[in-house]
Amino acid sequence: MKPTITIEYCPKCGWLLRSAWMAQELLTTFSDDLHAVALIPSEVSGRYTIKLNEELIWDRKREGHFPDAKELKQKIRDVIAPDRNLGHNDR
Repeated sequence: MKPTITIEYCPKCGWLLRSAWMAQELLTTFSDDLHAVALIPSEVSGRYTIKLNEELIWDRKREGHFPDAKELKQKIRDVIAPDRNLGHNDR
């Protein structure tokens, strides 16, 4: 079964648009490799986490910043399709 990415974001912080944009980026890049990208409004203030199935890929608090698309795509690619070339995102 193809993996699912879950983006949990703080709606009180106004991070829905950021989450939707990241979901669009991931779905565009990995359209054939993913089952779904789910956006989950968090009940925890300040939360912005990204999981691949149940594996935590990104935690804004742990990392100290939001991921940029390139960085996140590389992390996900390394798990689901390590031999895949991401073109300009690999430079």
